[in-house]
Amino acid sequence: MFGHQERYYWILGLGLVVFSCQFCDGFTLITKNGARSSHRGPLYMSTTSEPEVNNNQYDAIPIVEKTGGRGVATASEQAMNQGLTLGAPPVRPTGGHYLTKGGIQVTAHVEPLEYTTTPTGSSLSSDQALEDLVTQLDSHKGVLLASSYEFPGRYARWSLGFVDPPIQISGKDHSCTIEALNDRGKILMPAMNAQMQQLQDQGILEKIRVFSEKDADGNDVVTRVQVTIAPPPDVGSFTEEERSRQPSLFSVVRSLVDAFSYQGGDRQLGLYGAFGYDLTFQFEPINLAQERDPEQRDLLLYLPDSILVVDQDKQDAWRVEYDFCVQSKSTQGLPRLGVEEPFEPFDEGAQGSTFLDRDTPRKEFASSVEKAKREFAVGNLFEAVLSQTFREKLTEDQSPSRLFRRLQSRNPAPYGFFINLGEQEYMVGASPEMFVRCETVEGDIRVETCPISGTVARGADALEDAQRVKSLMMNVKEESELTMCTDVDRNDKSRICVPGSVQVIGRRQIEMYSRLIHTVDHVEGYLRPEFDALDAFLCHTWAVTVTGAPKTWAIQFVEDNERSPRCWYGGAVGMVGFDGGLNTGLTLRTVRVKQGVAEVRAGATLLYDSNPVAEEEETELKASAMMDAIVQAGPEDTPGESTSTMRKRKAMVGDGKSVILIDHEDSFVHTLGNYLRQTGATVNTLRSGPSALKAIDSMIAKGEKPDLVVLSPGPGNPSDFGLSTSIEYLIKNRIPGFGVCLGLQGMVEHFGGSLGVLSYPMHGKPSLVSLTPAGKTDDSIFSSLPEVFEVARYHSLHGIKERFPSSLKVTAQSEDGIVMGIQHSEFPFAAVQFHPESILTSPAHGMTILENALSFLQYPEDDNAELKLSGSEIVSQLEHRSLDELKSKAYSVGLSSAGSKSELIVRLALWTHKCNEAKAGRLDLDAMEVPDLIALQQNLGLPNDSAGDDRTSLVQRLGNCLQIS
Repeated sequence: MFGHQERYYWILGLGLVVFSCQFCDGFTLITKNGARSSHRGPLYMSTTSEPEVNNNQYDAIPIVEKTGGRGVATASEQAMNQGLTLGAPPVRPTGGHYLTKGGIQVTAHVEPLEYTTTPTGSSLSSDQALEDLVTQLDSHKGVLLASSYEFPGRYARWSLGFVDPPIQISGKDHSCTIEALNDRGKILMPAMNAQMQQLQDQGILEKIRVFSEKDADGNDVVTRVQVTIAPPPDVGSFTEEERSRQPSLFSVVRSLVDAFSYQGGDRQLGLYGAFGYDLTFQFEPINLAQERDPEQRDLLLYLPDSILVVDQDKQDAWRVEYDFCVQSKSTQGLPRLGVEEPFEPFDEGAQGSTFLDRDTPRKEFASSVEKAKREFAVGNLFEAVLSQTFREKLTEDQSPSRLFRRLQSRNPAPYGFFINLGEQEYMVGASPEMFVRCETVEGDIRVETCPISGTVARGADALEDAQRVKSLMMNVKEESELTMCTDVDRNDKSRICVPGSVQVIGRRQIEMYSRLIHTVDHVEGYLRPEFDALDAFLCHTWAVTVTGAPKTWAIQFVEDNERSPRCWYGGAVGMVGFDGGLNTGLTLRTVRVKQGVAEVRAGATLLYDSNPVAEEEETELKASAMMDAIVQAGPEDTPGESTSTMRKRKAMVGDGKSVILIDHEDSFVHTLGNYLRQTGATVNTLRSGPSALKAIDSMIAKGEKPDLVVLSPGPGNPSDFGLSTSIEYLIKNRIPGFGVCLGLQGMVEHFGGSLGVLSYPMHGKPSLVSLTPAGKTDDSIFSSLPEVFEVARYHSLHGIKERFPSSLKVTAQSEDGIVMGIQHSEFPFAAVQFHPESILTSPAHGMTILENALSFLQYPEDDNAELKLSGSEIVSQLEHRSLDELKSKAYSVGLSSAGSKSELIVRLALWTHKCNEAKAGRLDLDAMEVPDLIALQQNLGLPNDSAGDDRTSLVQRLGNCLQIS
């Protein structure tokens, strides 16, 4: 490479930049709009006076502001300063006694547990206790909330759960039932009944039904209270700020929270469970268009009396057990029991005829997107979120606990959950999105939300992730989605928050999940004194990220255009704390299990700019992680087994091969060597010069001639390192050569070409490279790569294409016309001008190039090396090809191109193996029996021929396919 210095001069008043180069006569003018005009004499070149190539895509790069910065505290700093819990349980409580606002005496006993990260077999260890809890939830009512995702200032890692709660609160429409689930719950029912009587006195309840049974002494014991909520007053008779206080199921919840509210407790007691999507109609009624299951509940909450808590961040764990005393009767000494109801798999006989694997036929979702776009066009909607449901039948081996373990391992999320709702209904989820979280800060209730909108699939590694993050951040449509979500969210808070307190404290922040990358905003506000956490919850129902905007019209559009009711999807899960706090996540990325059927619902945020087909594909992508947890078994299926399993090493193209890497004093040579070693080859690096060639001489004398010599990048000119001497040596000793950057330049000069200097040095710059016809052949170093891909460039010198000798074929070039790849027509020599080992070149692409160099750069006597490949080596080579490339290859040789990637690899591997056998004279079709010929035809996926399956036809058909002359 060759570097040169540049100077820029700003001509005040003229809006021009003058660019000068110490190696160039003349100057270049750059205007404010970036246009460039060149005025110069001859250009300095190493071997020619050819005019420069003007690759001006990096000219006049804008200056990044370095001074005058000011900023506010980050969300992470605020959380630290304010002592926020980030949703995690506070420090381990000490236990004790306290009296609630409703006169209920509460006694808390805290049992420390040993913090462990793997099950120990002891119930006193945290991980074993969690495993036992997960298993119990298959057959016992209860809740497990598990945050396995961290984000500074937003999320921490923790788990909290229980089984066999004493009290269950369930509701649908305007009916609510409070029920004792065991004898301990019956102690609490009088307090529950008293609260309902107060609500009836206030006119909030229309009707109360009390169910009781006789105890051993003949006394009536309340077991269940069923209430009917009074209809809300007409819209307009109350202010919009008072809407969250109108009669609804939340009136019942608020009354119970009020009865159990306390100060100075452990901040873990509360109501835990699920809030269904249809609850929003109690806050904002619409015209219902879909038929609802009369048995489907809108609300299911439990009051626990024993809670397991594991704080992974603090590496602490404990169990809190509560006893309650109501009207002089205590739960102390009563067993903590519940009804056992094992999971029941899908009953094919009873349900098989009605099963549908999705609620929306393919392509109909895209049609609904088109309808939404028409609504956007006339201003009825700005944004809408439509969803569809995918279904799978469950076997007894696909229990809810198994699904949860798979999700926890494969899809870490801040709102993981496993809820047994009873009645053979479960919820298993890994939600990425906070719904509403409230926490008291210095006497005020802080409410926060984290709207998510903007999605792109994860890459294969961190480098691909970075590229996809860049594309996501630059996407105007994705930015608009999130902007609308956050503007609506701010509006929801402004209804009930202190003026000026609603702030965006995080904008378009990146959160990465197992298969997706999202952009996320973080919004906070502080409630006015007359409002509480349930007001905050109701005012946000439901988040615009699952409905749309304007919210009411969007909810009506969803109701009119989705194919089935949402049930729990788009609602929330979490807890309503008796300390005034609240922590809930949106019910997304969730598997709902009902009567042995797993349902996964996924949605897409639609705008006028939406592509209907792409939006349908996005719902399928979002659902894929959940579907994977349903159908794909894994090591998580066995409790306590490590999820990091050792994989058998695959055969690699470099196995058994020796590579010498000649170092031209480059800063990246060892990374290049690292890549070469990943092919399986043995790599030794030698500093360039006569000593390197002597070392290779010694190897040849020992019968250890290297299979490939790689000429590394480096500074300066090829002549500085005597590259021509090295190349001549390789030719003389019949050793294949591969060059990188300076290595390419050395080959160009050695074989009679000329080098030029770029007008702008490409040091650490990305460029798109396009393959030429010569670069698309099966034996090219670019074989199986895309026709266009991005690479990293570190060079100033380049080969002048117009002066190339006929022996050098150009195999790739950049978008500005610079030669990026060459291959010799006679010798096994090839080179690239870019750096395959840089982070700006996809590692997958860089590795493929090096693997191809080892596979294809061979002298004629080694042409039969392919015949020596084992079956595993053939499969390894095919695995590097994309599905489209495999299909194309299969079609070109006459094989069926249908099937999955695995099926195509098996088919092509068999074809390659049989072709090699034929070339080696080990395959005699004429000697094979007809059944064997038919089996071979079927295994190869050859289409049936109308000529029939007689011996002559079969031999001819297979001979043509296997290229047997």
